[in-house]
Amino acid sequence: MSSSQCFENPPTLSSTCGAGTVQEFGGLQTYITGSPDSKLAILLISDVFGYEAPNLRKLADKVASAGYLVVVPDFFYGDPIINFNDPTFDRDSWRKTHNTDKGYEDAKPVLTALKSRGVSAIGAAGFCWGGKVVVKLASSTDIQAAVVLHPGKITEDEIDDVKVPIAILGAEIDHTSPPEQLKEFGKKLSEKSEFDSFVKIFPGVAHGWSVRYSLEDESAVKSAEEAQLDMLNWFTKNQHPCL
Repeated sequence: MSSSQCFENPPTLSSTCGAGTVQEFGGLQTYITGSPDSKLAILLISDVFGYEAPNLRKLADKVASAGYLVVVPDFFYGDPIINFNDPTFDRDSWRKTHNTDKGYEDAKPVLTALKSRGVSAIGAAGFCWGGKVVVKLASSTDIQAAVVLHPGKITEDEIDDVKVPIAILGAEIDHTSPPEQLKEFGKKLSEKSEFDSFVKIFPGVAHGWSVRYSLEDESAVKSAEEAQLDMLNWFTKNQHPCL
């Protein structure tokens, strides 16, 4: 999460957007949408702009309409990046406070809270910063399926540790996670016969495209919706509730 691309096209945050509600869940303020009785849940982990991004909540509502309980926690404790170019913004301090290792630890109580509600299959999807957290979550069977979209910098060791079906959706124009690197990760994952994996590079788009698009840009919306559909299809294919 060091490339300037991580901070381009920042959303206008809104605490009231979306059809769901904000509640405390697993120790975090969380946007929750979908059927509370669903046995299938999706954890969405945001990029550095946090859980009040309208496009992210719109996606959460879309996934919920397919029958999932969807949770989008505030992993930044009310401190998302608002303006990366603000001269008073201390980038290094923010990164230190909100590192992805802490995000991984904070996600565990959220998964526990989902299971305590009777959820029997959990998928997790992460965007940029959240993509790194999801790869860490995929190193255990606490989740049943993972999708990372234009992830932050992922290491080979993290890919080697993956234990659940994982899809990686990348951008053709991405300095943080270049297509060549993601394709190499795909080769490593394909050698693991115990679970499915999938890597797809979207042409003509840049890092962040799946959630930081302009509604006025028809081409951008189309590419984002394609990625979102791929994400949903991956969860449909790989999440099976325990009966």
